[in-house]
Amino acid sequence: MQMVKKFFIFFVIVWFAILFFMPKQTLYYKLEEILLKNDIKINEKEIEEGLFSLKLRDSKVYVKGIQLATIKEIDFFTLLFYTNIEVNNLTLDESLKNMAPTQIDKLEVVHAVWNPLNITLDAVGSFGNLNGDVSLIERKIHIDFNETKNIDMLKGSLQQDEKGWFYETAF
Repeated sequence: MQMVKKFFIFFVIVWFAILFFMPKQTLYYKLEEILLKNDIKINEKEIEEGLFSLKLRDSKVYVKGIQLATIKEIDFFTLLFYTNIEVNNLTLDESLKNMAPTQIDKLEVVHAVWNPLNITLDAVGSFGNLNGDVSLIERKIHIDFNETKNIDMLKGSLQQDEKGWFYETAF
């Protein structure tokens, strides 16, 4: 029993050390390099590194040199086996108002080891609430719109079933 206890303590110390010394800003800059290959650029005013998190404040998202979105705060949180990305106050450019809702109050993206081939999405915005799944093995995105408010601009790309409106696509 002592051996198991010592192994568990060693495992927790190593796990905590990895999280504590993980170069969060360096990993973020590597993500920026990968996005830049696809002509996507994120300019942030402030980066704040926490014990388990990295926060970006007042970010602007550019695609092919054109500003498409402004984000008040992005919070990356990880425990290595559980990762949560929370985006607060995402505002799309007015030129996109006919294709997508221009205001998303909160978007949460979660990936966990116990479900490694799926990413879950939850969002609240001017459109109401939505829940979604990204299946990495099937390469499919499925988003269910709950409590819809103003989705007229999206209805052309949405489908409807007995549960309500949903969006589905493959990538």
